[in-house]
This record gives sequence, C-alpha cells and structure tokens, in this order.
Amino acid sequence: MTQRPEGLSAYIAVTAAYWAFMLTDGALRMLVLLHFHTLGFSPVQLAYLFVLYEIAGIVTNLSAGWIAARFGLTSTLYAGLGVQIVALLAMTQLDPNWTVAASVTFVMIVQGASGVAKDLAKMSSKSAVKLLAPSEGGALFRWVAVLTGSKNAVKGLGFLLGAAMLATLGFLPAVLAMAAALAVILVAVMLFMPAGLPKGRKGAKFSEVFSKSANVNWLSAARVFLFGARDVWFVVGIPIYFYAVLSDGTEEGNRAAFFMIGTFMAVWIILYGAVQANAPRILRASDRTEGDLIRAARSWAAILFCVPAALTLAVLLSNGPETWLTLTLVAGLLVFGAIFAVNSSLHSYLILAFTRSERVTMDVGFYYMANATGRLAGTVLSGLTYQVGGLPTVLGTAAVMVGLAALTSGKLTDQTAEALS
Repeated sequence: MTQRPEGLSAYIAVTAAYWAFMLTDGALRMLVLLHFHTLGFSPVQLAYLFVLYEIAGIVTNLSAGWIAARFGLTSTLYAGLGVQIVALLAMTQLDPNWTVAASVTFVMIVQGASGVAKDLAKMSSKSAVKLLAPSEGGALFRWVAVLTGSKNAVKGLGFLLGAAMLATLGFLPAVLAMAAALAVILVAVMLFMPAGLPKGRKGAKFSEVFSKSANVNWLSAARVFLFGARDVWFVVGIPIYFYAVLSDGTEEGNRAAFFMIGTFMAVWIILYGAVQANAPRILRASDRTEGDLIRAARSWAAILFCVPAALTLAVLLSNGPETWLTLTLVAGLLVFGAIFAVNSSLHSYLILAFTRSERVTMDVGFYYMANATGRLAGTVLSGLTYQVGGLPTVLGTAAVMVGLAALTSGKLTDQTAEALS
C-alpha cells in the first residue's frame, strides 16, 4: 500500500472547506446580480454592489498574511468561513421598502464582509499548498493546480446554484439555506481538522508583508491586469447583455433568462477550473524548468490578448444583438476562459515558487491583494464601460488590460539561472 504524502490529510481538509466556501460565494454573487437587476438597478449601480467586496480584498489580503504568520493558518481559514456565514445572514435583513441608495449601501457593506471572508479563506488555502506539498516531482504545481482548478469548478456550480435557487426558492430562502449549510461545514472542519498546518510565530511583523522580491512584485502587477481584464466583462457587461437578449421582460422570461445566464457563467467557470487543474499537463511542467514556465507566462498572456481583441472587432461589425454575435460571444468567451485558466494557473504556481516557506503567507497575501486590486478595477470598469460605450468598450478595455499583463509578465526573471551564471 502506497503511503500518503505527509500533510495530505490537512490539504484535503483545507480543500474541502475551500470548496464549501466557494460554492456559497459563487451562488451569492449570482443571486445579488440577478435579483437587483430585476429591481431596476443600472449597470453602474450593479457594479457598485461589488466594489466594497473587492476593496475589502485589498485590505484583507495584506493583513491576513500577517495574521496567519502570527496566529496560524487555521485561524484565518475558520475566520473566513465564519464571516461568510454572518454576511449571508445579514443579507436576509434587506428591506424591499428601502430607497435605492439605502439598498445599494447596505448590500455593498454586506458584500464587503463577504470579500473579507473570501480572501481569508483563499490566502489560507493557497499558502497551505506551499507548506504541505512534497518538494519533488513537480508536486507543488500539481497540488496548487488541483486546488485552484477544483475551487473554480465548484464556484461555477455556485453560479448555477444561485440562479436556480433564485428562480425556484426566491432570494431570502436561498440565502438562509446557504448560511445553514456553511455553518455545518465550519463546525465539521473545526472538529476534524488534521495536524499539519503551522501554528504561527510570535515575532512576525506587519512590515514583512511588503515583498522585496522583484519577481513577486512584477507577478503581482501582472495579476492586477489579468484579473482586471476578466472582470471588466464578467461582472456586469456580459451578464446584462445576455439578459437583454434572452428575456422578454415577463416573469417567465426572466426566470428562463436567469437559468440560461447562470448556466453559461457556471459552464465558463467549470471549464476554467478544469483547464486550471490540467495546466501542469498542458504545459508539460514536469519536464520544464522554472525559467521555461516564466517565459510561458509571457507567451500565454500574448495569446490571450487576441481573443478580446477579436471579439471587440466582431461587435463593431455587427448591427446590434444579432444571433450570430451572441453565439460568437459565447464561443469566444469560452476560448478566453480556457487560455485565461492557463495564465492564472501559471501565476498561482509562480507565486509559490518565488516565495520562501518562512514568508509564504506574507507573499501570497500581497499577491492576492494585487488580485483583488485587479478585480476592483475590472468591477468598476465593467459597469462604467458598458454604460458609456456598450459591449465594444467593455471588450476593448479587456484587450488592453491583457496586453498590459503580457508586458509586465515580460519583466519576470529566472533567478535560479542567474544564480548559476
């Protein structure tokens, strides 16, 4: 019988907790987006609902890296699950008689709490991989690819679950059901978490969060542009375009549109996750050096640029929301998802390769702070560009941001090769 690698049980427990969290995170995002769109919120107002979610991620990732280094990774993982439960319960207190301004403000605050929860859970899970994965045979890339890919597949199911629950149960029952399920998961994880994660060190200083590594900083910059490019179309622009095409404005039409939009978003995320999980195989990573994979990050970003650029051209050549255009967008965005997944998986591996074990939570926290910054920029631009210039402006902005991601990825260097030369 083959002996399991040391730390595998803790890795499995962390992954299961992260799955449960991301299922509710994806469902809540779709619930909020579609529910408030039917209440008459504009694209910019819908984008505002998620702004504090991303701002919270910037602050949380910086502080969470230090908190985990000081108090241990399990503390931040449990806190993430707990805060998400509180956020879900708070969402049930939304009063339909409130003004639009009051509703937007309230949901922004609750989404901000959910953003704190997400980044506590994400930083904990990704840092755990660096500490638990075997050091030989390319295991680090495989383990982080499986965690990240499976997480996104689960989040995709969350999008579908959120749309289905909104159409069948309604907003409040759906949110309460998710809070109850996540509470059960939190109790189970706290009771049965195996040993294997570090307990923290008392001498950890907050100033250590800011990295002195040029590679960590350039990779973080590339992450800003990469995820900004995704969210500029993903958060508001494309879902609202599809809603305009698919719904006739009736309750039955809305319900059908919810299912179709939720299904597309779910399929996109699941495809994204599946490709991420298989990125080491796609890239033949076990046979390549770190320098090869650094160069791959640059070239795959350049390939990704071509997709939103081509879609922008297609929209400009169309005469409005025609059937061929909608089908082209669906196909093109699925291709974008597959190529984007390889880029994202490379980044997730490289941040762990660049960091040292003693400061992994610090560097991972800083890197995901950059990730949240990109998502914030993409979220704001998603509503703004769609309202100002429609779909061509949305997709053109995505192309520009991918181009910037390729340029910043070009600044990464193979420090192993430099040390040997």
